[in-house]
Amino acid sequence: MRIRRPRWPRTRTGQRRLVQAVMAACVLGLLPVTWLYVSTADRLRTSADVPRTEVAMVFGAGLWKGDEPSPYLAHRLDAAAGLYREGRIEVVLVTGDNSREDYDEPDAMRAYLTRHGVPDARIVSDYAGFDTWDSCVRAKKIFGVDRAVLISQGFHIRRAVALCEAAGVDSYGVGVDAVHDTTWYYGGTREIFAAGKAALDAVFRPDPRFLGPKEPGVSRALAAGR
Repeated sequence: MRIRRPRWPRTRTGQRRLVQAVMAACVLGLLPVTWLYVSTADRLRTSADVPRTEVAMVFGAGLWKGDEPSPYLAHRLDAAAGLYREGRIEVVLVTGDNSREDYDEPDAMRAYLTRHGVPDARIVSDYAGFDTWDSCVRAKKIFGVDRAVLISQGFHIRRAVALCEAAGVDSYGVGVDAVHDTTWYYGGTREIFAAGKAALDAVFRPDPRFLGPKEPGVSRALAAGR
């Protein structure tokens, strides 16, 4: 079967309509990204000037060699450990994927943080943070977090802040540095498409893949430090 190539319209009217359709598609495609930038403009901070907040959230970013955080995830955890040592946060909520028995982001994140000076009692694990929206909703509904510092790479932090705000968590975002390697460019490109899903999540607010009962981990960890 021969595949027919698309043809450029022959008439000026057809050409004008095609150009208008392409331009409209581009504008619609960029609207979610624009929303992310506008809605989070005053919510981004650095590790040095982020407001003191009881809870920090670190989002999973993959494991290496089975149970070691990827370099990108390690950078996020390093930032959280630094904020804890400086007394800018009290508890770290690590949220990630544990959908398989042989893949456990939260426990790997906990082990890394304890090796870097964060007491185990000050770490709370969310094993059902399957994506950013799920993590934000669960932080609010399951762990009772009303305010948090979010820690991720710069290409992801705006989406994290926007979604946590939509989920009811008053949020500040700290975007950690990252080497501009293949992973960084992939992540940045992926965010353009992920912005569309984020906009839909913020509008329709679907339930997470797994919600479950409320957990007192964060309140207990805060109480233990007082």
